[in-house]
Amino acid sequence: MQKFIGGIGCFWDETKYEGINGVISTECGYCGGNNRTVSYEQVCNGNTEHIEVVKVEFDPKILSYEEVVRLFFKFHDPTTTNRQGPNVGYQYRSEIFYNTDEEKKIAEKVLNEINKKLDGKVVTKISKEKNYCKAEEYHQKYFQKKTRK
Repeated sequence: MQKFIGGIGCFWDETKYEGINGVISTECGYCGGNNRTVSYEQVCNGNTEHIEVVKVEFDPKILSYEEVVRLFFKFHDPTTTNRQGPNVGYQYRSEIFYNTDEEKKIAEKVLNEINKKLDGKVVTKISKEKNYCKAEEYHQKYFQKKTRK
């Protein structure tokens, strides 16, 4: 299995990865900040530098890292700074977190292609994974839990 971590706005948008062949699981989390662990309240206060992310575990024999990066760009507006739809704030920025030089190279290649198509308006950051931590349990599969009630 391989993983992809990206900020596409609110991490509840993990649902966008559901039903895609090769995606094994998704997890809501926080990444990119200064502390190893953070809470939702701390992230929302804007002092941690973490953002809300979706960690996607996928089978690279079925779905390539490049294909997951392309999905990332398809699932949100990469031209809005610190905002996705009604969600506004630093924690909603568009960002890809990589672990290897190969992942970084692929993410940069796709970003450059998308940026060219969007006339240089892409604001997505590409950063080394830093201090990923799983979000609180009540955030995991949020919409699935809401529809069960």
